Amino acid sequence: MSTQTEQQTGRERSIIYIVAVVLLVVLVVIGLLSLRAARQSAEADEKAQELIQALEDAGVEVSLTSQQIASVLGDDGGAVCANPNDALSRSILLSQLANGAAGPGARPVIVEERLLQGQLLIIETYCPDELDEFQQFVDDLGTIDGGDS
Repeated sequence: MSTQTEQQTGRERSIIYIVAVVLLVVLVVIGLLSLRAARQSAEADEKAQELIQALEDAGVEVSLTSQQIASVLGDDGGAVCANPNDALSRSILLSQLANGAAGPGARPVIVEERLLQGQLLIIETYCPDELDEFQQFVDDLGTIDGGDS
C-alpha cells in the first residue's frame, strides 16, 4: 500500500479554504438579492395590474403593459408617491397646469377634473395613506367637469 504525501503546505490549504468560503458567501448574497428583486418585481406587477384595472374602470384606454408601468412606478409608486403632498411636488404639478407659454406669457389655467384622475389613481393604488390629503388639494383647485368630451 502506497501512501501519498501532501503536496501543499498548511498555508496554501488555508488560502484555498478562505477563497472557497468567500466565494460561497458572495454567491449566497447574490442569491438573496436576486430573490428579493424577484419578490419586488412580482409585487410591482401586481400593483401595475391593479392600476390598469382602476384606469380601465375610470374609462381610460390603457395602452401600456403592466411591465412598463411596473418599471416606472416599481412597487412603491416611484416619484409619484415620494412626497405627493410636499410643497415642491405640488408646485411642479401646478406649473404643468398652465397655458404652455414660457416666461412672462405663462398663465395658470382652469383644467378639467379628469386631467388629475390618473395621478389620483396612482396615489390610491400605491400610497393610499397620502390620498386624503392629496384629494383635498385637488378638490381645492379650480377645476371644471369636462364630461365625456
